[in-house]
Amino acid sequence: MSIALPDETHRWRCAGCGNLPRFDVVRTRRTSEFWHLDLAGDHRVEQTELLAESVESVSCRWCGRSDAIELVPRNEAGEDVAAE
Repeated sequence: MSIALPDETHRWRCAGCGNLPRFDVVRTRRTSEFWHLDLAGDHRVEQTELLAESVESVSCRWCGRSDAIELVPRNEAGEDVAAE
């Protein structure tokens, strides 16, 4: 099952309890990185390119449900909170 990531115009919402801000997310990322090692051998990542990403699961931090997570427009999500 692939779960869509929120973008600038959408956010997650738990349809079970109404939670908007807190989710546990398990995801896999494949990246390409440029590492700069100093003479002592310590490294610093100077550049990262995201090659692929998949969200394996999203669950509500408040009620624990993973079957009720939905992607909603940000303005509607904010209206839900204001109505309460």
